[in-house]
Amino acid sequence: MNNGEWLIKKKVLLSSSTFHASRFKITTMSFTPALRIANLGGYAFAEVDKKAAELRDAGITPIDFGVGDPVNPTPAFIREATRKALDQRATSGYPSYIGSEEFRRAVAKWMQNRFGVELNPATEITSSIGSKEAIFHFPLAFINPGDEVLIPSPGYPPYARGTQFAGGKSIYYPLLEENNFLPDFNYLKKVVTEKTKILWINYPNSPTGKLASDEVFKQAINFGKKYNIIIASDAAYSEIYFEKKPRSILEFIKTGVVEFHSLSKRSAMTGYRVGWVAGDAKIIDLFKKVKTNIDSGTPTFLQDAAITALTDEKHIKAMRMEYKEKRNILVSALEKFGLSKCLPEATFYIWQKVPKGISSVEFATKLLDPKIAVVVTPGEWISETIEGVNPGANFVRFALVPTVEQVKEAAEKIIKNLKI
Repeated sequence: MNNGEWLIKKKVLLSSSTFHASRFKITTMSFTPALRIANLGGYAFAEVDKKAAELRDAGITPIDFGVGDPVNPTPAFIREATRKALDQRATSGYPSYIGSEEFRRAVAKWMQNRFGVELNPATEITSSIGSKEAIFHFPLAFINPGDEVLIPSPGYPPYARGTQFAGGKSIYYPLLEENNFLPDFNYLKKVVTEKTKILWINYPNSPTGKLASDEVFKQAINFGKKYNIIIASDAAYSEIYFEKKPRSILEFIKTGVVEFHSLSKRSAMTGYRVGWVAGDAKIIDLFKKVKTNIDSGTPTFLQDAAITALTDEKHIKAMRMEYKEKRNILVSALEKFGLSKCLPEATFYIWQKVPKGISSVEFATKLLDPKIAVVVTPGEWISETIEGVNPGANFVRFALVPTVEQVKEAAEKIIKNLKI
């Protein structure tokens, strides 16, 4: 059939009653979301971004302490390593699901140098697409519908979201000021059941900035042994500290324990999405099975850049010094204003207690006044209410990611213009 014959046949078909458009009823389609999505609340940090956007729409440039995304550029030597690796890996194909052998060896070497922990790169380490991906997907390897996971409040939302998507139930435990923002194992003993499969701990802690003592790690390990529970330690902030070096739970034991690390905060590589999970070989093996069915791994050229980042500690030291300067400027200003001194030991967060008689949301709203235009995260947005009490209700979180000059500007505005 030539083109002319086809055009004639097409016109006949379209004009026939069989194909006539008037015979088809056009309706509006509706879609019902899956329950795991329908029951999902807003993501706290998306709400913070929204508040910052509202100020910008009003023609005001906010100083954004809301979301923990460093504004400093990734160090130049890492960017240069990325450019070189991109050319070297031009025909590399799909990356390894679990990380290249070179990357896992580099991680093992770094863990040995930093914590004195010996890890087998083949069996005790797997790469991850940053720590968020790994934390979110981890429950899929161990949680059946109805199983329970112990999660700190306040805490990182993916602990609970990953549990929810796996069909599990989040059981929250509070991190309270009177307990120095550490887990209360007497409380945990009251809520643990036969269905409990995982205990999440996070030290250095976001958002409180607290370090865990050796005793806390030992208590967590003993708790896991007694109740046959995996101890999942989120150590994403292990390299941002001010005086005392944080320890790894893997220094005490590997059996029944896994630890989550990331280059995002350590080397200002949030956009690179490179991290790893290390620990008990049996747990790592099961998690690898999840990863091979969900993603295709971090691009190999980005793993190469991460290897370069792991060989250098000078940029980390400089970064810590800058965060310490910003911490001291803001803590001093908040104290001058009359707030209690909340000096973090680690991380780039300040977990600031708000004045009595005002909620964290109300305090954060006052900071949005155009004369101040400072964005923070209300503590109750990243905390779950437990037995009628929200552990974050009296706190706001400042993420020390603006520049030093912006922090100074924010400090001056708070002292001059904040009204309570």
